[in-house]
Amino acid sequence: MLTALTLLLCVVALLAVPAWMRAFAWLRTGAALAMAGCAVLGLLALHSPAPAQPLPIGPPWGAMLVGLDAISGFFLLALALAGAATALTIRPAARAELLAVPPFLLGLVLTAVAADGFTLILGIELAWLAAWAGLHDRRAARLLLVVGLAGASCWMGALGLLSAGAGSLGFAALRAAPPEGWMAGGVMALALLGAIAKLGLLPLHLWSLRAAQGAAAPVAVLITAALPLAGLLCAMRLLLELAGPVPGWWGLPLLLLGAGTALLQALRALLEGRLPAIIAATAVAQMGLIAVALGLGLLFRAADMAMPAALALTAALLLALHAALAITLLLLGAQALALATGTDRPDAMGGLLQRMPALGGAMLLAGLSIAGLPPLLGFAGLWLLMQAMLSVSLLADAPAQFVVLAAMAGAGMAMALLAGAMLRALGLALFGRPRSPRVAGAEEPPGPARAALLVPAGLLALLGLLPMLGVALARPVLAALGLQAAPPAGLLGMGAGDAGAWYPALPLAIALGGLAWLLAWAAARRAPAGLSQGPGWDGGMMAPPSHMVFGDAAMQPSAAGLAQPAGRLLGGPLLGWREHISPTQARITWRDPFRPLVARLAALRHAMAAGADRLREPSARQAVVLGFALLLGLLAALAMVAQP
Repeated sequence: MLTALTLLLCVVALLAVPAWMRAFAWLRTGAALAMAGCAVLGLLALHSPAPAQPLPIGPPWGAMLVGLDAISGFFLLALALAGAATALTIRPAARAELLAVPPFLLGLVLTAVAADGFTLILGIELAWLAAWAGLHDRRAARLLLVVGLAGASCWMGALGLLSAGAGSLGFAALRAAPPEGWMAGGVMALALLGAIAKLGLLPLHLWSLRAAQGAAAPVAVLITAALPLAGLLCAMRLLLELAGPVPGWWGLPLLLLGAGTALLQALRALLEGRLPAIIAATAVAQMGLIAVALGLGLLFRAADMAMPAALALTAALLLALHAALAITLLLLGAQALALATGTDRPDAMGGLLQRMPALGGAMLLAGLSIAGLPPLLGFAGLWLLMQAMLSVSLLADAPAQFVVLAAMAGAGMAMALLAGAMLRALGLALFGRPRSPRVAGAEEPPGPARAALLVPAGLLALLGLLPMLGVALARPVLAALGLQAAPPAGLLGMGAGDAGAWYPALPLAIALGGLAWLLAWAAARRAPAGLSQGPGWDGGMMAPPSHMVFGDAAMQPSAAGLAQPAGRLLGGPLLGWREHISPTQARITWRDPFRPLVARLAALRHAMAAGADRLREPSARQAVVLGFALLLGLLAALAMVAQP
C-alpha cells in the first residue's frame, strides 16, 4: 500500500508537466485517476493500516514519514473524492490556473498521509500556497495567506512543545509521550487557535468566503470543499490524538465558536444573491457544525462518557464526508449552470430541472441533504449530533450544560436557516419558468462533468439509505482515537446507544417513496383528460401571455424578496440589515459584523510597516527600550522552561 501511495504521490507531482503545457485533457484524466487511486487506498487503510515509512526526502534532521492509519484513510477517502470530482471538470484555462491544481492536490494527499509533524505542516501549507497562487483577487489572496500563516505558526508551536518531551516529530513518538502541566495547556491553546484559523471559524471566517469567490473554477472548489477538511484533519490530530488526555472544558470554545459560525453563515447563505456566495457561506456553516461536534467529543471524552463521545465524533466524521460530497457537488453544479445560462444569480434562471434533469437532480439531492432532510447523509450526521447534545444531561458540570444548550439552540437555528437557503436558491434556479431565452436553451454538461455530479449524488443517497456504511467508515477512526464504543448500526438504520433512540433510515425511505408514489397515482387518477404538462412549480404565477413567452421576470419571485422575512427578523442584530425605500427603488444593505475587524488588522499592518521603516534607524532611547524588553522576554522564557 505504501508503494502504491508513493507512486501516486509521484504521479500527482508530475501532473505539473501537462499543466505547464496546458494539456488540460491529460491533466484532467491523470488527476482524476490519481485521486480515484487515493480514494481506494484510503478505503483499504481503514481496515488494513500500513505502518509509517520514511521517504527519501526530508528536512536536515530526518526523513519525511508517511503512513496509512485509520485517520489517514478516512480523510484521504474524503479528500480524494472531492479532488476526483473536481478534476473531472477541468477545462481549458490559463496556465496559472492549471498550474495551481497539481500542488493543491499533492498538498491535500500529503496532509492526509503524514506520519510526522513536519510532513503534516508541509502538506497543508503546500495546499494553502497553491490556493493563494490560484486566486485572482489579490486582496482575498493576502487575507488567505495571512490567516494560513497564522494558523500554521500556531500549529508549529504546538508541535514544537509536543516534540520537546518526545524527542521526535513522528506521531508514534508523540503519542507515546503526551505533554503534561503547562506544556499541555500550551499545546491545546495553540492547537485551538490554529483550528479557528484553518477551519474558518469566527472571527477568522472571511478568508473562506472571499477566496471561494476570487479563484478560478477548479481552485475555488478545492478551497471551499477540501481545504477546510485538511485543516479539520490537522485539528483532530492535535486535539484528539497527540495532545493526550485533556480537561473537557477545552471543548467549550469550539462549541460556542462553532455554533456562532454556523448560525451567522447560515443566515448569510439565506441573504446572499449569487450561487457561489450562497454555497461558500453554506460550506462555512457546515464547518461550524463540525466544530460543535468536535467540542462535544472533547467534552464527553474527558468526562469518560464513551457512547456520547462516540456519537459526537461519528457525527463530526459523517458531516465531514457529507461536506466533501455535497459542497463539491453544489459548486460544480453552480459552475455548470453559470456556463449554460450566463448568470450565477438563481433569480435570473428558472425551470432548469426540466432542461438539465441530471445536473438539476444531483444539485437538488445535495441541497436536500444540506437541508437535513431524511433519508440522506446530511440528516444522518445531524441526527447523531442532536443525539449527542441530548446526552448533556448526564454531565455533572452545570456550566458546561448551559454552554451545550446554547450551542444546541444556535445549531438548531442554523439548520433551519440552511434549509431555507437551499429552498430559496435551488427553488428559484431549478423550478418555475425560465427567465431568459438563454436559460430556456440550456443543455446538460458533457459526459465527464456529468459523472462528476452523479457519483457524489449517488454516494450521498447510498450513505443516507445505509448509514451503517458511514458508521463502518467511522468506527476505525474512533478506535484510533481511543474510543472502543460506536453507534450501533444495521441494515435498517442506526441507533444512539444508551439513549435508546433509533433512526430507521431504509424503512423510512421505503415509506416516503411509497407515499410519494401513492400521491402521484391519486393525482393522475383524479386529473381530467386533455390537460397539457407544465412546470412542477410556477411560483404562483399565471401562464405567460403569447407576446411574452418567458413571462415577466420582474414579476416572478426574487431572491431578495424570499430573504426579506429572515433579514427583517435576524438580519438586523446579526448582519446590520437595512432597507432603504424610496418612491423609485428599494435597496437592501447588510455586511458581516467582523469585516471592520479585518479592516482594522489591515490598518494595523500598514502602521506596523510604517513603524518598521522608522525603526530601521532607531534612536538611542528606542534601542534601550527594545533591548530591555527583549532581555525581560528571554528571562521569562528561561524561567518557564526551568520550572520542574
